Amino acid sequence: MEPLRLLETATALLVIAALGGVVMAAIRVSGKNPPTGLAMLHGFLAASGLTLLIYGAAFVGMPALANGGTALLVLAAIGGVVLNLQYHWKNQPLPKGLMVGHALVAVVGFLLVVLALINTLRG
Repeated sequence: MEPLRLLETATALLVIAALGGVVMAAIRVSGKNPPTGLAMLHGFLAASGLTLLIYGAAFVGMPALANGGTALLVLAAIGGVVLNLQYHWKNQPLPKGLMVGHALVAVVGFLLVVLALINTLRG
């Protein structure tokens, strides 16, 4: 797979995952925990995009911005796993601070990947 297609596919998956994350954050801010199915879909989509980026970094050769974004997305994924296993699955309210931290790291990582995609498109 060439870097451009890999970045496009990963970005598309991450956009859909991000939309789910925004919906889940809105649900949490309203005082409820998001539905488990939505959390699982969010995690699976984000993990799919992240897996493509890790594959690209290891075997394809990705731009430095994409590699930096991938590293941040790995950190965001760790935060997501903590949110899921320590709180969501125990039916405890998701801590808003950890949720915001997870989102901020993910957004910065995503933006780096998008910048790498834009730079790759420009040639």
